[in-house]
Amino acid sequence: MKRLREVEMRISNEYIKQEIRCPVHLSVGQEAPSAALSLLVKRTDFSVSTHRGHAHYLSKGGCLKSFIAELYGKVNGCSSGKGGSMHLIDIDVNFMGTSAIVGNSIPTGTGLALAAKLNKKDQISIIHIGDGAVEEGSFYESLNFSVVKEIPALFFCENNLYSVYSPLDVRQPKERSLYKLASAIGAYAIKSDGNCVYNCYENIEKAITYCRREKKPVFIEFSTYRWLEHCGPNYDDHLGYRSKEEINFWKKKDPIALLENTLKPQEKIKYLEFCNFLESEIDEAFSFAKNDLPPDEDTAYTQVFSDL
Repeated sequence: MKRLREVEMRISNEYIKQEIRCPVHLSVGQEAPSAALSLLVKRTDFSVSTHRGHAHYLSKGGCLKSFIAELYGKVNGCSSGKGGSMHLIDIDVNFMGTSAIVGNSIPTGTGLALAAKLNKKDQISIIHIGDGAVEEGSFYESLNFSVVKEIPALFFCENNLYSVYSPLDVRQPKERSLYKLASAIGAYAIKSDGNCVYNCYENIEKAITYCRREKKPVFIEFSTYRWLEHCGPNYDDHLGYRSKEEINFWKKKDPIALLENTLKPQEKIKYLEFCNFLESEIDEAFSFAKNDLPPDEDTAYTQVFSDL
């Protein structure tokens, strides 16, 4: 969690220099589910994500240096400098891509789960989504398909209550429960506290065990909250679409602070040592990215695919 937080905050601080020219959707405040997942997912499992995919990429084992280089549009970026923040991919760890289109990666992740079943592989497909994607037709079609075909798809939903500036109550029926909706379609569904990393770990372990053993889909919903603006490196509290009371309520649930408060004296010493290492690791990644070269002009039309 600390690693994910510090990487995102460094991006936020560096962005003002205008050397990172792609839009960024940061995950500050939403670190617990991804951190817990990183301890349970296998390298061979598939994973697809959304526009807010930095934490998902790193939790799957994606290379930090390649990730930062991609933000700077450099040749050694994980997408060769062509994708930027919203189009990350690393086939070495089966992270099969993020997408800027809401719900666009859901059918892809569903197809990967079907492939795992057809090929009789011990793999699951993790499909990262937000609460906004649950409003897309691709979600219902893919979840229904997953239930009917009994495939190992894990729908990993981080419900941060907002789609850009729109809260749930202007987008969905009042008091709708997302995990109960998924259960009604036929999936095994779980609700988790997305601010308690222990609760996240326990529920993700339960979900992955079921998905891998039964070869059937699971939907897990995490209650969480993004601290920064929808798109960009800044706080946007001045816009007034979220009340100060609401923001303060969720910041008191900071998953990192909650865990830090439970550390014993010896654990705190190790934690501070890790924080020092983390600062060096992030410095090194940004130095690598800034000193890397941009892609050559001749590569502009390589690795580009179209169905037209």
